[in-house]
Amino acid sequence: MNGTFKKLKGLKLANFKGVKREKVFILSLLLLSTTPVLAGGGAGAFTTAGNEVKKYWTPLKTFIQFVGGIVGLIGGLRIYNKWQNGDQDVNKEILGWGGACLFLTIVPTFVGSFFGLT
Repeated sequence: MNGTFKKLKGLKLANFKGVKREKVFILSLLLLSTTPVLAGGGAGAFTTAGNEVKKYWTPLKTFIQFVGGIVGLIGGLRIYNKWQNGDQDVNKEILGWGGACLFLTIVPTFVGSFFGLT
């Protein structure tokens, strides 16, 4: 066993003296020829991807609308706090948080109807 480690200790990874060029060439051709097989077909791949997106769209839409509701609640609390403290930037906060809340609640419905996802 110690003889094996002594042989490996002197081995350099960048040294290809032990490997013939033909073997490296054949291995690279083998790897390059199997890559298109793993890629799959063009139209079939798009159909499969579209079906996967349709399968996950309804839960994703619900989650995005849930996040929009949470953003609306947090924004409402921040606006209320600023209003009670007499801050002058309440209008900016209302537009910012209200816009974010509307965006997160309306956009999933718009995207779903635009791409034909229900």
